[in-house]
Amino acid sequence: MAVVAIFAIQLSSALSVGLIESVGPAGAAWLRLSLGAVLLILIAPPPLRSIRRRDVPVLLALGAAMGLTTVAFLASIERIPLGTAVAIEFLGPLSVAAMRSGSLRALTWPLLALCGVVLLTEPWQGDINLPGVGFALLAGAGWGAYIVLLQKVGDRFTGSGVLSIILPIAAVVAAIMGVPQAAPNIDFQILLLALGLALLAPVAQFILELAALRKMTATAFGSLMALEPAVALLLGLIVLTQFPSTIQTLGIVLVVVAGAAAQRHGRRDHALLETGSSPIAPATNKSVRHPRPESEL
Repeated sequence: MAVVAIFAIQLSSALSVGLIESVGPAGAAWLRLSLGAVLLILIAPPPLRSIRRRDVPVLLALGAAMGLTTVAFLASIERIPLGTAVAIEFLGPLSVAAMRSGSLRALTWPLLALCGVVLLTEPWQGDINLPGVGFALLAGAGWGAYIVLLQKVGDRFTGSGVLSIILPIAAVVAAIMGVPQAAPNIDFQILLLALGLALLAPVAQFILELAALRKMTATAFGSLMALEPAVALLLGLIVLTQFPSTIQTLGIVLVVVAGAAAQRHGRRDHALLETGSSPIAPATNKSVRHPRPESEL
């Protein structure tokens, strides 16, 4: 599920370049998130009655992190190649994986990934796009926060109804800059393109990631995202005809190796979840020492 989510988000990103040219990066983010929110509300109406007061800050933070990450990342791929942007962004979740491992030795892998990023950006050439790199770093910080918060939401709720609450929050965050960018240029063709992209990401991506995080640690999930730069490089080559140099390809390899080496304990202990007919069901505070049978998932 996590791997399919990777392809969904990277294909959506590659295909978003044309949308960015028409409505700007914030406008593209706002349209994708807004239409994704509409789709999810139709699929799984938001279970507002199931949300407790203490859940609100986490949900708001998760929605804000998602909105910020989407805007910043699309702003980065407007300026730098897709594979480079994803590799820089990956420093966020890889740092989360290292910090949550509890081992100083694990810090080796973010440093190795950083070396890969240096090879990708080739600062010695003197033409590095600092705004593009900065937006990618901002997206990485948002992605790291997103992983930690998403696992908390996955532990607290079952089902996909909660996504219908998070996505509108992300859309509102993106709308602050997105509406002024997109409003003058919106037409039926742009809406249709944005709808197709929203089906890939965030809808399919978010549902798959949430399901995957219920069976994995945040460390393992963040490390598995090491495939993102390689997938982005491949789709950037196929969809956007972005040809990396030999040194840049080596940089991608270093980032992927760093993420793969950081992976530990692919499965996680599950929270014991209550069953019910509502779109999401609150989880109890009890835990089990073994994964639930597949028939219960």
